[in-house]
Amino acid sequence: MLIVNGTVHTMENGTIPNGFVLVKGRRIVQVGPMSALPENAGLSGVIDARGGHILPGFIDAHCHLGLYGSVPQEDDLNESPSPCTPQLRALDGVHPLGRYFDEARRAGVTCVHTGPGSANPIAGQSVLLKTAGSVIDQMVVRAPAAMKFALGENPKNIHRGHGPATRMATAALIREKLTQALNYELKWARAQADDQMEDPEFDAQLDALRPVAAGRLPAHFHAHRADDIVTAVRLSKEFGLDCTIVHGTEGHLIADFLAKEGVPVITGPFLTDRGKPELQNLTMENTAILARAGVQAAICTDHPETPISLLPFCAAMAAREGMDEEEALAAITINAACICGVGDRLGSLSPGKDADVVVMDGHPFQWDSKATHVLINGQEVV
Repeated sequence: MLIVNGTVHTMENGTIPNGFVLVKGRRIVQVGPMSALPENAGLSGVIDARGGHILPGFIDAHCHLGLYGSVPQEDDLNESPSPCTPQLRALDGVHPLGRYFDEARRAGVTCVHTGPGSANPIAGQSVLLKTAGSVIDQMVVRAPAAMKFALGENPKNIHRGHGPATRMATAALIREKLTQALNYELKWARAQADDQMEDPEFDAQLDALRPVAAGRLPAHFHAHRADDIVTAVRLSKEFGLDCTIVHGTEGHLIADFLAKEGVPVITGPFLTDRGKPELQNLTMENTAILARAGVQAAICTDHPETPISLLPFCAAMAAREGMDEEEALAAITINAACICGVGDRLGSLSPGKDADVVVMDGHPFQWDSKATHVLINGQEVV
């Protein structure tokens, strides 16, 4: 497959005003200006971008696609009866045949990081997956992709009577579970080193937290308020977690702190109201302020809070509010890929990477631009 005659946003090697992208099988094999187009390159099919824009597939770095539908019967978002459920796997709950997957593809969203909601201090394992397919196991890019933690109003208000009722209790519960996981890991290490020792009794919750406590599986912390963001960083430093802040609504108030700590932030949703106290300092300038401070930032929809099809529009609004346009594009492509741990495979138009490509008839930040062609793993899906 050959895509020609478009402005190519490589997202790693600059922008090519009039270029091409050559795809073979599931991979990108060559990217360059039209003047460097090899002979016979288009024998397997040609897509003419007609002066439009060619981009890597958009990545939503945090959403709940496939776990929350349009009717209550499709709600698999929160296991509310129990405050800590690290053993849950989003892979077991995602419904890939829902209409929102089609809407995602048509908007150029080719990969999503989806997982449990924020009702629980420890909610479970997320999954990174492509948006094309009917069998979830065949769509997976990484599973588990991260462990979801939550701080702030949600976990302390939902579990009244059988869970944390304050921010202090939420943090204490997370500490307790992580400490238990470290001890559990130590018992397994000792048993494996000593043939005479019996393996410890299996614990599904602690077993799921073992790679998190060991720093092998990222910890994604739902946190809106500045103090909750700082608590997430504090907990991560105490236990050596690979921390990412999700939402970070008041991140702009402590941008220098986040930059110094080297903590990435997945911002959003910001196309929403201030319907709860944690959102009083919500601003669409947040991502721009964080990026200027040196924070690695991505943009998410938090679907269904903002419909997943509006991911490019969210990036456009960040650019309107002061973010550099290419940096805003990076927030839904290469930055999102890197934060999700797959920057070597997704997020840019580079030889060797997955052939997830979007062709748009105008700049992706123009309100009337549409995706005319979308490729996922080299296959045209739109």
